[in-house]
Amino acid sequence: MSEGLDLVAALKLAQSAARRAAELLRAHFRADGLPVQRKGATDLVTEVDRRSEALIAEMLLSAYPDHALIGEEGGRRGGSEAPYCWHVDPLDGTTNFVRGIPYFSVSLALSDANNLPLIGVVYDPIHDECFTAQRGGGARLGRKKLRVSKTRNLADAVLASGFPHDKHLNPDNNAEEWGCFVPRTQSLRRLGSAALELCYVAAGRLDGFWEARLNTWDILAGLLMVEESGGKLSNYRGRQEGVYEGAQVVASNGRIHEAMLEVLILGAAAPRPR
Repeated sequence: MSEGLDLVAALKLAQSAARRAAELLRAHFRADGLPVQRKGATDLVTEVDRRSEALIAEMLLSAYPDHALIGEEGGRRGGSEAPYCWHVDPLDGTTNFVRGIPYFSVSLALSDANNLPLIGVVYDPIHDECFTAQRGGGARLGRKKLRVSKTRNLADAVLASGFPHDKHLNPDNNAEEWGCFVPRTQSLRRLGSAALELCYVAAGRLDGFWEARLNTWDILAGLLMVEESGGKLSNYRGRQEGVYEGAQVVASNGRIHEAMLEVLILGAAAPRPR
């Protein structure tokens, strides 16, 4: 899986890259006159996104020139035959960033050739929280080891999710799933950064997360956080297919996982709490 690669050193470098990028984001947060472009009707990008990714890519690929890198703004660097690949979201939560809402993150993950995440870093620049994970080595917030929540009933759970950028055109937009969870949970949240939402599941702040049609740079670091903190991952059918690719993701503390799947599979027909 990672023979010959020092994961501790790679994680240390990823943390340094995430912190450097976070400094850039903080310096431009709530700045006047920040140019904003649209990649789609609701998909925003700024020059800060691009500068953040360029900074990260230079640091990572200078140290590991034989690795590939997939970034949200820059596409793929390196061939498909590379033994390892970095997945980089230089600013997860651009809409929040542009609107002055202090919830966004830098997300970095290193995977093997089969897309299995080996290390992950998610850095929240505004709250100065650095979440890290290493496969087989646990997940941490700073020096504190992360553990998922102990919530056992879906009716007591706080979940998070989001909506795709083409939600106004594609009927597969998560609106039905969201509506089905509303009466069956304590509450729902949409923070605007899937990477942070997954870290919050790992930290026990949230009990679960679901979403479909995500990208690897959105989720791989956060998925590893959940796994290494004792949580559970699957697709909507309870299987592993497509999870690391972002096709369908359910991440939970494990205790409410089957109840979440019941809602996602059966929808409005699933039993409601009494």
